[in-house]
Amino acid sequence: MHGDGSAGDPRTSARQRLDRLWARGRDFLGVETPILCGAMSWISDHRLVAAVAEAGAFGVLAASAMPPEQVAEEIDATRRLTTRPFGVNVVTLHPAFESLIDVCLEKEVPTVVLAGGLPPAKSIALLKAAGVRVMAFAPVFALARRLIRQGVDALILEGREAGGHVGPATTLILMQEILPQVSELPVFVAGGIGRGEAIVTCLEAGAAGCQVGTLFAAAAESPAHPDFKKALIGSQTRDTMVTPQLDPRLRVVPVRGLANQAMQDFLTIQREVADNMAAGAIDATEAQTRIEHFWAGRLRRAVLLGDVESGSVMAGQSVAFVEAEATTKTILD
Repeated sequence: MHGDGSAGDPRTSARQRLDRLWARGRDFLGVETPILCGAMSWISDHRLVAAVAEAGAFGVLAASAMPPEQVAEEIDATRRLTTRPFGVNVVTLHPAFESLIDVCLEKEVPTVVLAGGLPPAKSIALLKAAGVRVMAFAPVFALARRLIRQGVDALILEGREAGGHVGPATTLILMQEILPQVSELPVFVAGGIGRGEAIVTCLEAGAAGCQVGTLFAAAAESPAHPDFKKALIGSQTRDTMVTPQLDPRLRVVPVRGLANQAMQDFLTIQREVADNMAAGAIDATEAQTRIEHFWAGRLRRAVLLGDVESGSVMAGQSVAFVEAEATTKTILD
């Protein structure tokens, strides 16, 4: 007979099993719940990051739309709200990339998440020499191996189901490719994660934890405009799409978001630009510039101003699980 009955409680058994499954992620991140809040531009600021940290998970500041001085201010603002661990996401294509790395070093940020392509080896070495833990995204297996050789401390494999910039493979394919072959460092799974059962599945497959983005975009502590959150809450998986490339001569960076008027307008502008280029009215450089300029400022327009028709409403396929605006603690629970 059990003394207090707890040993026979299935909830206790499930908790113990979960503790074993995500122990590596907990130890690496230094948090109770090894779930990262994805770094979403204009959304993952000090308010959301601190709220996630206070709820026991790992928030990541999104530095991609900020100049270095603003990133420094956001780090300080986050620390005024929480003493718990958090990280900073730095995009390698940022025009002030090296300055952002310097800010992270000056502010003694313990964890830096590198995104947006293959990060420079010298930057990884610089961060590690200062005792900073370096995480990096692996959208394909070959890149995962290269990042490991460069000395990163953890990987985030992100599938095509994710919101924002996406790679070529789905989360399930990446899990099958990477998790069985990478044991020397923690691997976190991202892209389409919207339920606790999915997280457990990832953990059982060998992941150290998961990253969640879209659910937190609609959190009560998210700074996103009410209309942006409302758009997420009312959407289903089929309502998202990846920006299409109509002409092989015009490169389009794939981004997943809600299908809206902006997506339709992007199709129109691609056709017009391709026709003008074919007619000799513009050269290839000008054509590519027009394509890339189309989305300038549109994410900010959607997130901060609530223009969910002509703005870019980046969201992953897990948007189907966003049922209401909820606190970060409720989402994590």
